[in-house]
Amino acid sequence: MRNPLRSEQEAFRWVLLTLAAFALIVVGAVINRWIGLVVFVVLILAALWYMMRAREERPLPVRPTSPSPDDEHRILVIANETVAADALRRCIEKKSEGVQESVLVVSPALAQSAVKHWASDEDPGRAEAQERLDASLARLREAGISARGEVGDSEPLQAIEDALRTFGADEIIISTHPEGQSKWLERGVVSEARQRFAVPITHVEAST
Repeated sequence: MRNPLRSEQEAFRWVLLTLAAFALIVVGAVINRWIGLVVFVVLILAALWYMMRAREERPLPVRPTSPSPDDEHRILVIANETVAADALRRCIEKKSEGVQESVLVVSPALAQSAVKHWASDEDPGRAEAQERLDASLARLREAGISARGEVGDSEPLQAIEDALRTFGADEIIISTHPEGQSKWLERGVVSEARQRFAVPITHVEAST
């Protein structure tokens, strides 16, 4: 089932639609309570139809929009708090053996509280993500790996999709905390990524 709240833009659109529906119900009820009831029932039926359609909807896997050069192996790495972990670095080093690698490390911005989110105050989360990212890139470059990085969308799946628009990844590495400690695993990020993206995906469990 497609998640209607997978990005901030879609979440905002969903809120607007909810408010508009509520306003229609109120206006209908003011005119006549039976009209308000009819509007409410129609909107409920429309929402149920949308949810059933979304459940049956199976979108085609997303592919990189710009393919990688023949002589280059591009690796997209998605990691947040584990971005500088030894287990992730070793995995990247292994994937880079014997190839002309180009590594893009994307660190999703850390989610802030609801108050800060609605106030559009994302600087603290992005700053923390950038610090971890800089440490990871420094260690990779010390190991002789050609790597660059950027802070991405706070939703990891959206961050992957955004990166694939400009980076023709040959494979993706997703790094998380171990089972039982990882919010990404609880939300099914890795399994959904494998369904959503037509790129081989390796999952690394790492401790910070």
